[in-house]
Amino acid sequence: MAVSVEVTKSPNESTSSLVRRFTRRMQGSSILQTAKKRRYSQRKSSDFKKRKNALRRISRQKEVERLKKLGKLS
Repeated sequence: MAVSVEVTKSPNESTSSLVRRFTRRMQGSSILQTAKKRRYSQRKSSDFKKRKNALRRISRQKEVERLKKLGKLS
């Protein structure tokens, strides 16, 4: 995504006001928002991974129950 924001300096404009105008244009174009969304978004886990985690959780629960019955786990 190559969206550019261009701001030109007028002859009697200070650099601080130019930077201020640039930042306003950047905020208005929502380039930064989309970049941050893309950077911090997390992928949804696949069906295989969900199934694998569920099986691991079930086996761990069974192991804990077995240890409780044996009295090795309070």
